[in-house]
Amino acid sequence: MRPRPRRPLSAALTSAATGCVLLSGCGDAGELRSAGPTPTATGPVRLWPDLPPVTAPPYDYGETDTAPVPGVRVPAGGVRALDPVAVVRAEALAYPEAYALPDGAGDSLAKKLAGCAGRGPGQAQPSKPSACPVLRAYHRDLTGDGREELIVAVRMGRQITEVRCYMPARGSDPAELTRIMSTADQLVDVQLAGRDIILRSVSAGMPGSEYRTSWSWDEQHRAMLPTRDEIVPVKPGKADGTGKASRGASASPGGAEDAS
Repeated sequence: MRPRPRRPLSAALTSAATGCVLLSGCGDAGELRSAGPTPTATGPVRLWPDLPPVTAPPYDYGETDTAPVPGVRVPAGGVRALDPVAVVRAEALAYPEAYALPDGAGDSLAKKLAGCAGRGPGQAQPSKPSACPVLRAYHRDLTGDGREELIVAVRMGRQITEVRCYMPARGSDPAELTRIMSTADQLVDVQLAGRDIILRSVSAGMPGSEYRTSWSWDEQHRAMLPTRDEIVPVKPGKADGTGKASRGASASPGGAEDAS
């Protein structure tokens, strides 16, 4: 940004300024004044500098786990031509443990998918929407390569929703579909912001607060990773999935403008 040019002093102002130099009693107009004491700048202080180096391998939470989806081929038109139910069904058959509830209980996802008969590619709805656990699919370029990814949500029961993202593979087989994100929680809301997916979930131990996690594409690990995790207060007057106040207005999965 270019600096603004100085405005030239008028003749009257210049004469007045000269008079103040020659005569006493002009006061301290225009002089610098103290803004008060300034806090001393301090850098970060390292705590427990003698901690021994870690030698045991860390616990793997599976954030970077990706997997191809067997039996699903991405058409030339991209992921919009895929049937989201067929994608979920193929992955559930290939990796049955991938869609299990945290305690391992609940009916198999294959049985629940029987209520999705009639769902086709794109945004087609099943004959009985309430019977199908696969919600409306969305499409967004999450990786920045110019191609869209497929974003799917599956109701797993016990108020748990699974969110998964799939991308067309790069390289020798661009028709291969690869899962690049998988997470499940008691979600209040899901948002798309730029190329990030933001998940809001309830907080059981902290009434009046909720968790908010942003998932972003990581080129090094070639996966969507949780890059920002926050505990935020909720605003009164908005109800979330717990019946308590929710944090402001937001775009729900059915209302994102450009996420079709």
